[in-house]
Amino acid sequence: MLNTDIYAITAEEYSLGRSNIEVVQQLINAGVKIIQYREKEKKKLYKYEECKEIRRMTREAGVTFIVNDDVDIAMAVDADGVHIGQDDLPIEEVRQLIDKEMFIGLSTHSPEQAKDAVRRGADYIGVGPIYATNTKKDVCDPVGLEYLEYVAKNINLPFVAIGGIKENNIAEVKQKGASCVSMITEIVGSEDIPKRVKALREKLA
Repeated sequence: MLNTDIYAITAEEYSLGRSNIEVVQQLINAGVKIIQYREKEKKKLYKYEECKEIRRMTREAGVTFIVNDDVDIAMAVDADGVHIGQDDLPIEEVRQLIDKEMFIGLSTHSPEQAKDAVRRGADYIGVGPIYATNTKKDVCDPVGLEYLEYVAKNINLPFVAIGGIKENNIAEVKQKGASCVSMITEIVGSEDIPKRVKALREKLA
């Protein structure tokens, strides 16, 4: 499910005035294979309508579509997966709610949380924030490359590295064991998204 290099996340407030729909189209054009919809502040109906359209677009393009936090919206639009945090509904409860084909990603910030995610049946984990980031209001302190290295060597789950990853540090994230990397502002905040994705891929290679 994370069998790709770049895991893109939407963030309309950083998208230079473009809508999430416009950004998603550019991500698809750039060959990005996983897109997560994340909007913390919008009204539920607005998020549902956006996700419904993004689900149509991603399905036509063969792109994996994940909804952040909103389990009900993920179910309503038939997303491929849902991504939850440590303070959201427990994995076990989400598993009871969702379609059995849908997968669950869980954000983790420590070796204990990673081991707990394995025990509780997460399908993949987010590892971070690797570096300081401003895109989340309630984010914890950076966990650094040490935690990433720990996961790469000890945790038998697919994982995505996230948090403050930029073109100038993506190579060291790869060196520490991340094959799938998530970026928000570095991609959606770019004037030319396909060009930026290409440059990031060159660094990853």
